[in-house]
Amino acid sequence: MAYPAPVEALIDAFERFPGIGRRSAERLALHVLRDARARELGPAIERAVRDTVRCSVCRNVAESDPCSVCADPQRDGRTICVVEEPRHVEALERAGVYRGRYHVLMGSFQPAEGTEARQLTLDALLARLAASDAAGRSKGAEPAEPIEEVILALDPDAGGDATALLVLEALERARVSARVTRLARGLPAGGGIEYLHKGVLEEALEERRPVRRRG
Repeated sequence: MAYPAPVEALIDAFERFPGIGRRSAERLALHVLRDARARELGPAIERAVRDTVRCSVCRNVAESDPCSVCADPQRDGRTICVVEEPRHVEALERAGVYRGRYHVLMGSFQPAEGTEARQLTLDALLARLAASDAAGRSKGAEPAEPIEEVILALDPDAGGDATALLVLEALERARVSARVTRLARGLPAGGGIEYLHKGVLEEALEERRPVRRRG
């Protein structure tokens, strides 16, 4: 073994991260040993795991349940913006171009890379929409803000397209009443939402269009 056992274990731990190969893991491990500031990584990981929860409403990572967005009465509860990852929520919030609520799928539908539909929070999204529809049909139980629109804010790439189709088919089977839209294709193909300029995000949201349902 070229490295001492503790270093080899650290390399193995880094190699488990997405997109990190053996050489990158080696560089990260040796950087931790070389730079004292990098040793703050361990306590930071422990704190993140200990002090965060998954919002029971939107499934985003948060410090409280419900999260600050779901608990904010000033947010527009009539729209749900469906995103793949928490970083996409952060990007939209940073841009300040959307004031509705979110649903985080916690991934994209990419079976070739090991991500299956059951690993996403699609069932939780369907439950939210079903509850809204049921409340709207109940006499004397009109929801204050029934869900009227589901915005598919997914990356404009193969994974995002596959995820959009998966979500759309699930919504069609569930016969939800909310209309479904997707961000306008002003988004650059192959780009990630978290890297886009505020103006691009704002235009994509403003120019969103209905998704054609089959049948």
